[in-house]
Amino acid sequence: MLNIKALESGYGAMQVLWQPSLEVRAGTITSLLGPNGAGKSTLLATVLGSVRPWSGTIIYRHADITSLPSHKKVNEGIALVPEGKHLFANMTVYENLMMGAYLKKAYEQREDSLALVYRLFPRLKERSRQMAGLLSGGEQQMVTIARALMTRPQLMMLDEPSQGLAPKLANEVFETIIKLKTDIRLTILLIEQNADATLDAADYVYVMHEGRIKASGSPDEIKGSRDIREAFLGI
Repeated sequence: MLNIKALESGYGAMQVLWQPSLEVRAGTITSLLGPNGAGKSTLLATVLGSVRPWSGTIIYRHADITSLPSHKKVNEGIALVPEGKHLFANMTVYENLMMGAYLKKAYEQREDSLALVYRLFPRLKERSRQMAGLLSGGEQQMVTIARALMTRPQLMMLDEPSQGLAPKLANEVFETIIKLKTDIRLTILLIEQNADATLDAADYVYVMHEGRIKASGSPDEIKGSRDIREAFLGI
């Protein structure tokens, strides 16, 4: 579904990505692991277009979208759930969710999308009239993911969805991510610091360090490589 080839980008004169290449297959969870500052978030921002790609190509569903503006990429079915929750704290859960249905196509299907969200996240239906700022950290992350679902994506990119959450709540978020793949066959590109949980959830894993892909393989292959775990993942 997504094929990134020799991508380069950065901020001003500072280069962050040094030709990483990776593939995200339809209906899978592909994980991108690596330490802070490795360039993982920059890669997602470059794919979406909020950071301008310097060179390389981004192929999505067999079309070259490298230079496509961000809003058109979203319209094509790509959603990014950025690091942090970014909710409207003084709006209800329902109102936050509706903010995701701003595209014409998404707005026309908002009731069907809302029904899907409430089926996947029954707790959000119970909290629909509650102010988002009063939810627990795990519930707020669920709202953030659910709001992205309201855009009707085919590819969802998640940046550190369990950051700052207690272990129990982090596990709930990972269970939710797996449910998105198994229940609605959503394709997911996942960035995480929680290597153990990510390796359990992913179908395929890339390891990034200093803007480059240093290793890739199945979760079992990554787990089985002591050199990769110690050098790049700290586990």
